[in-house]
Amino acid sequence: MTPAILAAAFLASLIATPALADPCKAIPDRGPMPTYLAAGSTFTGPVSYIGDGDSLCVSVGPSPDEWVEVRVADFYAPELHEPGGPEAKAALERIVMGRTLHCTAGRRSYDRVVARCTLDGVSVGDLMRQAGVQEGGRR
Repeated sequence: MTPAILAAAFLASLIATPALADPCKAIPDRGPMPTYLAAGSTFTGPVSYIGDGDSLCVSVGPSPDEWVEVRVADFYAPELHEPGGPEAKAALERIVMGRTLHCTAGRRSYDRVVARCTLDGVSVGDLMRQAGVQEGGRR
Protein backbone atom coordinates (compact mmCIF):
# COMPACT_ATOMS: atom_id res chain seq x y z
CA MET A 1 0.00 0.00 0.00
CA THR A 2 1.11 3.52 -0.69
CA PRO A 3 1.69 5.95 2.16
CA ALA A 4 -1.31 8.01 1.01
CA ILE A 5 -3.64 5.00 1.24
CA LEU A 6 -2.28 4.08 4.67
CA ALA A 7 -2.74 7.65 5.88
CA ALA A 8 -6.31 7.77 4.55
CA ALA A 9 -7.15 4.43 6.21
CA PHE A 10 -5.68 5.66 9.50
CA LEU A 11 -7.70 8.90 9.39
CA ALA A 12 -10.87 6.98 8.53
CA SER A 13 -10.35 4.69 11.52
CA LEU A 14 -10.07 7.73 13.80
CA ILE A 15 -13.33 9.18 12.52
CA ALA A 16 -15.21 5.87 12.74
CA THR A 17 -14.01 5.05 16.26
CA PRO A 18 -16.48 5.89 19.03
CA ALA A 19 -15.25 8.04 21.88
CA LEU A 20 -14.66 5.96 24.98
CA ALA A 21 -13.87 8.73 27.44
CA ASP A 22 -16.36 11.32 28.57
CA PRO A 23 -15.68 14.90 27.47
CA CYS A 24 -16.39 16.47 30.88
CA LYS A 25 -13.21 18.12 32.16
CA ALA A 26 -14.21 20.61 34.90
CA ILE A 27 -12.93 18.23 37.59
CA PRO A 28 -9.32 17.13 37.09
CA ASP A 29 -8.33 13.47 37.29
CA ARG A 30 -5.77 14.54 39.88
CA GLY A 31 -5.60 17.69 41.88
CA PRO A 32 -8.05 19.78 43.83
CA MET A 33 -11.75 19.96 43.20
CA PRO A 34 -12.84 23.35 41.82
CA THR A 35 -14.07 25.49 44.72
CA TYR A 36 -17.40 26.18 43.01
CA LEU A 37 -18.16 22.44 43.35
CA ALA A 38 -17.60 22.20 47.11
CA ALA A 39 -20.13 20.09 48.99
CA GLY A 40 -23.39 21.99 49.37
CA SER A 41 -22.75 24.36 46.47
CA THR A 42 -25.21 24.58 43.60
CA PHE A 43 -24.68 24.70 39.85
CA THR A 44 -27.02 24.84 36.89
CA GLY A 45 -26.72 24.09 33.21
CA PRO A 46 -27.86 22.00 30.29
CA VAL A 47 -26.92 18.33 30.05
CA SER A 48 -24.31 17.95 27.33
CA TYR A 49 -23.33 14.28 27.64
CA ILE A 50 -24.68 11.02 29.08
CA GLY A 51 -22.11 8.48 30.24
CA ASP A 52 -24.43 5.74 31.44
CA GLY A 53 -27.68 5.40 33.36
CA ASP A 54 -26.51 7.44 36.34
CA SER A 55 -23.76 9.73 35.07
CA LEU A 56 -23.96 12.83 32.93
CA CYS A 57 -22.26 16.15 32.22
CA VAL A 58 -23.75 19.51 33.14
CA SER A 59 -22.40 22.40 31.09
CA VAL A 60 -21.71 25.33 33.38
CA GLY A 61 -19.87 27.00 30.48
CA PRO A 62 -19.39 26.49 26.74
CA SER A 63 -16.18 24.43 26.67
CA PRO A 64 -15.64 20.85 27.93
CA ASP A 65 -13.29 22.35 30.54
CA GLU A 66 -16.47 23.79 32.08
CA TRP A 67 -18.56 20.62 31.85
CA VAL A 68 -19.09 19.01 35.25
CA GLU A 69 -19.29 15.23 35.35
CA VAL A 70 -22.06 14.26 37.76
CA ARG A 71 -22.78 10.92 39.39
CA VAL A 72 -26.53 11.10 40.08
CA ALA A 73 -26.87 10.80 43.87
CA ASP A 74 -30.34 9.33 44.09
CA PHE A 75 -30.36 6.61 41.43
CA TYR A 76 -28.19 3.51 40.94
CA ALA A 77 -28.40 2.30 37.35
CA PRO A 78 -27.07 -1.06 36.20
CA GLU A 79 -23.60 -0.87 34.67
CA LEU A 80 -23.55 -0.60 30.86
CA HIS A 81 -22.33 -4.20 30.49
CA GLU A 82 -25.08 -5.55 32.77
CA PRO A 83 -28.69 -6.35 31.82
CA GLY A 84 -30.67 -3.11 31.77
CA GLY A 85 -27.57 -0.90 31.57
CA PRO A 86 -27.97 0.23 27.94
CA GLU A 87 -31.69 0.80 28.51
CA ALA A 88 -30.99 2.94 31.60
CA LYS A 89 -28.56 5.08 29.59
CA ALA A 90 -31.13 5.50 26.79
CA ALA A 91 -33.79 6.50 29.33
CA LEU A 92 -31.52 9.08 30.95
CA GLU A 93 -30.79 10.52 27.49
CA ARG A 94 -34.52 10.80 26.71
CA ILE A 95 -35.28 12.43 30.06
CA VAL A 96 -32.50 15.01 30.49
CA MET A 97 -30.28 15.42 27.41
CA GLY A 98 -30.11 19.10 26.47
CA ARG A 99 -32.36 20.13 29.34
CA THR A 100 -31.28 22.38 32.21
CA LEU A 101 -30.62 20.71 35.55
CA HIS A 102 -30.24 22.36 38.95
CA CYS A 103 -27.72 20.42 41.03
CA THR A 104 -26.44 20.43 44.60
CA ALA A 105 -22.91 19.09 44.95
CA GLY A 106 -22.04 16.36 47.41
CA ARG A 107 -18.77 14.49 47.71
CA ARG A 108 -16.15 13.89 45.06
CA SER A 109 -15.96 10.48 43.39
CA TYR A 110 -12.86 10.19 41.20
CA ASP A 111 -13.14 12.91 38.51
CA ARG A 112 -16.81 13.63 39.12
CA VAL A 113 -19.07 15.03 41.77
CA VAL A 114 -21.93 13.10 43.36
CA ALA A 115 -24.85 15.50 43.14
CA ARG A 116 -28.60 15.62 43.54
CA CYS A 117 -30.00 17.16 40.37
CA THR A 118 -33.53 18.24 39.57
CA LEU A 119 -35.42 18.98 36.38
CA ASP A 120 -38.39 21.28 36.87
CA GLY A 121 -38.23 20.57 40.61
CA VAL A 122 -38.23 16.75 40.30
CA SER A 123 -35.08 14.76 41.07
CA VAL A 124 -33.42 12.86 38.24
CA GLY A 125 -33.67 9.67 40.30
CA ASP A 126 -37.42 10.09 40.68
CA LEU A 127 -37.77 10.81 36.94
CA MET A 128 -35.87 7.60 36.14
CA ARG A 129 -38.07 5.57 38.47
CA GLN A 130 -41.23 7.21 37.03
CA ALA A 131 -40.00 6.14 33.58
CA GLY A 132 -39.86 2.53 34.81
CA VAL A 133 -36.10 2.20 34.84
CA GLN A 134 -34.94 -0.50 37.22
CA GLU A 135 -32.15 0.26 39.66
CA GLY A 136 -29.43 -2.29 40.06
CA GLY A 137 -25.95 -0.85 40.05
CA ARG A 138 -23.38 -1.02 42.80
CA ARG A 139 -24.52 0.98 45.79
